[in-house]
Amino acid sequence: MHKLVFATNNAHKIEEVAAKTGNDFTLLSLDDIGCNADIAETGATFAENASIKSHFIFNHYKLNCFGDDSGLEIDALNNEPGVYSARYAGTHGNHDANIDKVLHKLKASFNRHARFRTVISLIWNGKEHLFDGTVEGVIRHQRSGFKGFGYDSIFQPDGYNITFAEMSMQQKNAISHRARAVEKMVAFLKTVK
Repeated sequence: MHKLVFATNNAHKIEEVAAKTGNDFTLLSLDDIGCNADIAETGATFAENASIKSHFIFNHYKLNCFGDDSGLEIDALNNEPGVYSARYAGTHGNHDANIDKVLHKLKASFNRHARFRTVISLIWNGKEHLFDGTVEGVIRHQRSGFKGFGYDSIFQPDGYNITFAEMSMQQKNAISHRARAVEKMVAFLKTVK
């Protein structure tokens, strides 16, 4: 079984990805490899941030690894919050404040179209490969649901009348941006194992 480091300690992300990688890989977190570095996401795009994470792990630990960067892009806000999704309201990971800021900025907007995007940077045997995933949807006027994390309680994917936060892990994993990017990465990994 191949070891694969996911450059995160976000338990939600690890759970989502583990559901897709199955038994072919042992998925390791940063904690699992003893990495407690705060990897600065200084890129201007999702791809740059994902690449910064994977290269940091590969350069320091010489392990096959991948990093991801994801975010919410809202048409009416010129694709904000984008790469600043996790710290949109100022404090990293303050989901409620981030949601409040989005809802406030969209209060007078009729255009509520948005998308979640993920880019994965995989370094496999020293070579980088990029995979992306997108899910289109709309921003609700108020929170709905208690599952998931981040902006899940205000994002309703196209074709559904519920938010990500109202979906089971299985439902969300079937259509999420991260799931779509991970599926592309897993398909690639099956060709190189």
